This record gives sequence, C-alpha cells and structure tokens, in this order.
Amino acid sequence: MNISQEGLALIKKFEGCKLKAYQDSVDVWTIGYGHTKGVEEGQEITQDEAEEMLASELEEYEGYISDMVECDLEQCQFDALVAWVYNLGPTNLKSSTLLKRLNWFSGGGSESDFEDVPEQIKRWNKAGGKVLQGLVRRREAEALLFQGKEWHEI
Repeated sequence: MNISQEGLALIKKFEGCKLKAYQDSVDVWTIGYGHTKGVEEGQEITQDEAEEMLASELEEYEGYISDMVECDLEQCQFDALVAWVYNLGPTNLKSSTLLKRLNWFSGGGSESDFEDVPEQIKRWNKAGGKVLQGLVRRREAEALLFQGKEWHEI
C-alpha cells in the first residue's frame, strides 16, 4: 500500500516546507518537509528537491508500516500511521503500545484494542519532554484520519 494524497496533505500541512536548513524544537537541523538526515547549517534546497526528498522518505516509511503492522488497514488508517511514523520514526513505532494494540487485534484481540489506536496516536505529543501544541494538533489530525473523519480544520 502507498500513502494517498490525503495522507500526503496531512504530512505537508504539519511539516511545512522550509528550503533553508533550520533547527527544530529539539535543535535538530531540518530542511524541506521535516527531512533531518545529513542536514547541515546553512544548507539550501529547491522546492523540487524538497518534493523528491519527501517522496523518497515516504517509500521508506510506507515500508515500516507494511512490515511492522500485522493487521489489514484501510487506506485512511495506513495514511495516518505513515504520517505518525514519518514524524516520530520507526524506533518509536516498534516500541509503542499503538503497535502492540494493532498487532494484538490481528492476533485475535478484541475490537477495543483496535478502537484504542486513535488515543494511542494522541499520546505522542511531546518533544524534548514538553507537550507542544503543534504536536497536539497534529496527533489529533492523525487520529481523526485514522478513523476516516475530517481532519483539515485542526
């Protein structure tokens, strides 16, 4: 499965696009749509390069979801999880209760395990140990998208 335009729109909305390197809320050098690998102070890119970086990274993050999540997902659920892991990284997914709930459900767990996933998404609203309003909003949007609900007004 690949991320849809809806999932891509969520990532772009909350990441924003910066063509000049900047330090994010936890002082990590970042460029484009939240790209952090190999970014250096003073680095600049074009819009086309930002789009290429995002497309390349999304293939990687789609793979993480496909490899780690054992249950069948609807497109909106896949999109929300790709957006979540794009922001937080695969290591956080691997150790998360969110993943345990999804995989427990696929192994015969109860419907309540699956229904808890949006709340698990929303728990990840901190950076550097502090709750950030931008992350609260993003997680709310991801949780709504996971449920197939309207998220654009968040």
